[in-house]
Amino acid sequence: MSTRGRLARRLIQLYVGLALYGASSALLVRSGLGLEPWNVLHQGLAERTGLSIGVVLTLVGAAVLLAWIPLRQRPGLGTVSNVLVIGMAMDATLALVPDAHGWALRVTLMATGIVLNGAATGLYIAARFGPGPRDGLMTGLHQLTGVSIRLVRTGIELTVVATGFALGGTVGVGTLLYALSIGPFAQLFLRVFAVPPASGGSTVVATGQPERAILRP
Repeated sequence: MSTRGRLARRLIQLYVGLALYGASSALLVRSGLGLEPWNVLHQGLAERTGLSIGVVLTLVGAAVLLAWIPLRQRPGLGTVSNVLVIGMAMDATLALVPDAHGWALRVTLMATGIVLNGAATGLYIAARFGPGPRDGLMTGLHQLTGVSIRLVRTGIELTVVATGFALGGTVGVGTLLYALSIGPFAQLFLRVFAVPPASGGSTVVATGQPERAILRP
């Protein structure tokens, strides 16, 4: 594949992945069975402020990005696009998809949302345009404190889930299933959507632990 072709594919993967990430999050909202940790916080803030969850997601992403400054993290195109695209895609999907009624439909939306989220993660991370703002926060805190990525990530996500739940965000079986499955799904789709490297480069996008792969720019 030519250099131009690789760049075009990476850009397509980045924006399709971010759009699908927002759409998958919206499906989890409509299932009513629990959200991803950060979206529990976003939903709780949306309930309190009257803003849409997509707008809150964008504002929180921008605030987290500002926290990169003292942590000396460097944003990429993917980082800025993450802040701008996911919230818009989420609100657009919520406008199109009504609330689910009946357990069969709710479970279907939840399962589809989780798998689609894993695929979206693989798409935009494999594009290698930089981590999302929340991933950069984790790596920055890891570098600052020396605490392992696993513990930093767990601490942040427990904090945002607890805060979001207190504000009215939805925590449920979907939250638990997401936490257990997103790492393996992301690892799988990182390999599926690996962009062929330049001649002589490695074809491996991610190896080792899923959380380390997800954080790779």
